[in-house]
Amino acid sequence: MLTKKYLDYFNSELSRQKYFWDRMGGKPDLNNKTVLDFGCGHGAMSIDLAKHNPKKIVGIDLDASYIDFAKENLEKNFPQYNEKIEFKLIDINSWEGTEKFDYIVSKETFEHTLNLDDVLKSMDQLLKPKGKIFSGFGPLYNFFNGDHGRVFPLIPWSHLIFPKSFLIRRINRNQKKTINSITQLGLNMYSLEQYLKIFENSSFNIDLLKKNCSNNPSTILFKLMSKIKFLEEFFTFNIFVILSKKD
Repeated sequence: MLTKKYLDYFNSELSRQKYFWDRMGGKPDLNNKTVLDFGCGHGAMSIDLAKHNPKKIVGIDLDASYIDFAKENLEKNFPQYNEKIEFKLIDINSWEGTEKFDYIVSKETFEHTLNLDDVLKSMDQLLKPKGKIFSGFGPLYNFFNGDHGRVFPLIPWSHLIFPKSFLIRRINRNQKKTINSITQLGLNMYSLEQYLKIFENSSFNIDLLKKNCSNNPSTILFKLMSKIKFLEEFFTFNIFVILSKKD
C-alpha cells in the first residue's frame, strides 16, 4: 500500500502545510487540544499537527484507500504519534459517540463536499464551546480548472461552456465506470456565491474569509480580474475561512 506514488504525494502534501496555516494567520494553539481532520486524505495534515503536542487527532475520510494508506504510514513511518492519531473511514453525518473537538481542520475538501450545509451542522455538534473550523479549499467549480481535470477538458472553463449532457457522455467514453451526474466525480459544483451563502447562513461566526490566496505570480491576472464584480465568480480560485462556534 505504501507505494512510491502515494508516498511522494504524502511528502509533497506534508511540505505544503505551512502555506495553509500562513493563509490562516498561523496555527492555533494545539497544546493538549483535540482536533478533527475532516477529509484527511493520506494523513499529511494530521501528521503535521501531531508535532505540536495535541491531546488527540482524529482523521476521517470517505476513501478507504486513503485511510488504509494513512494507517499504514502512521504505523511504519511515524510510530511516535500512534497514541495521538486515529484514522477512521466514516461519514461525518453518521458520527456516533460523544467525543467533542476543540478544532476541526479541513484542507482541500470543501470543494468535494456534498450538502456542505448539513456537514457544517454536524461539525457544530462535534465542536466544544468556542470551537473553530479552519478550512482552505479550491479550485472552485466556476474557475477555469474547477473541474479538477475530471471532465477531460477541451479548453479552459469547458465544464461551464458545454452542456452537462455532452460532458457526461464524453466522460463515460473516457473512463470505465458510467456516471449520470458531474457530482459523481466528487465535485459539488458549488459557486462562490453558494459557498458564501452557506457560511453566512450557518450556525457559525465568520472570523476570517479570504479569497484568491496565492503567492504564485501566475495568479496575478486572476486576482485582478476577480475584482470586476461580474467576473469575480469565474476568476476566484480558492477560499480560506475560519468559522467559530457561537456561544
